[in-house]
Amino acid sequence: MSEEQLSMVQIDVLLSAAVSAPSMHNTQPWRFEVNGRVIDVFLDGARALPAEDPTGRAMRIAAGAATFNLRCAAASLGYDSWFGLVPDPTEPELVARMVLEPTDTPDRKLTELFLQIPRRHTSREPVRAVNVPTDALIALTQAARTENADLTWLPAVAVHEVLGLLIDTDLREIGDWHRRAERAHWVGGVRATDGVPSSVLGPRSASYPSPVRDLGTRPTDRTRARATFEAEPALAVLFTTGDSTVDQLAAGLALQRTLLVATREGLKAAFLNQPLEFDDLRRKVQGITGKPGFAHMVIRFGHSTVQDTTPRRPVADFVHTGAEKS
Repeated sequence: MSEEQLSMVQIDVLLSAAVSAPSMHNTQPWRFEVNGRVIDVFLDGARALPAEDPTGRAMRIAAGAATFNLRCAAASLGYDSWFGLVPDPTEPELVARMVLEPTDTPDRKLTELFLQIPRRHTSREPVRAVNVPTDALIALTQAARTENADLTWLPAVAVHEVLGLLIDTDLREIGDWHRRAERAHWVGGVRATDGVPSSVLGPRSASYPSPVRDLGTRPTDRTRARATFEAEPALAVLFTTGDSTVDQLAAGLALQRTLLVATREGLKAAFLNQPLEFDDLRRKVQGITGKPGFAHMVIRFGHSTVQDTTPRRPVADFVHTGAEKS
């Protein structure tokens, strides 16, 4: 085998890590092309969410998160990685290009975070009554800033402002059958390769609004057992100074680094992104932070359990190699 060509074993390690990244409703909206030691990351328009993510921002965040996992996996295999975001404006679905170069000194921090990839899972369970340590708060904030984003922690009054916006989003969704139908397509039931199975929805909240998004759409999912969630969750808003395609991809890189650092710190995360799906409410969320910029994620952190995990498609479903094209 040429030294310029990645082995199938290496490709499997790299892309298995990439697709472990989170995506809205676990749509896994990406595909990859591998040529030599160059990996291109594309959006997969067939997995778009036109009702809930009409601009594709959530897709691009997911692709950015997958790109960060690629960097971690490359370091674990003894490679440095250089990447460019939106490398070809004439090809809008191509969102990142990464070049791998063998090295004797791979990035130690990325190598360490690679170990957290299989341990990172979204938890929609109640958190234990333990405050997030100050050292962990600082580590998560620094993780986001390393990837050209920011993470701001909300004080109690701001937390309740954000929770209040959830009522507004629920009222807007009552008459929007497009959103409900789209969510039902991806959420609920038993799922082997993508989407969100009923087993990971967690309990329904005994109070309203809930600090965990209830994705249940099916009658059986709406009768899940109830549980008491924390009254004042640890919420943080991930944002960037701009809102271009590159900014949204950078938000995905920052999100994934932050989630992997959280996993290392023994924390689980869940998302309260409903308000961000409406432009005016997204602006309100950013306003609540008291800082200029564009909100991309509202994240709830805490010490909790994971009852089950979302599935992933096999690598063969979303990768093309140079050997296949020749």
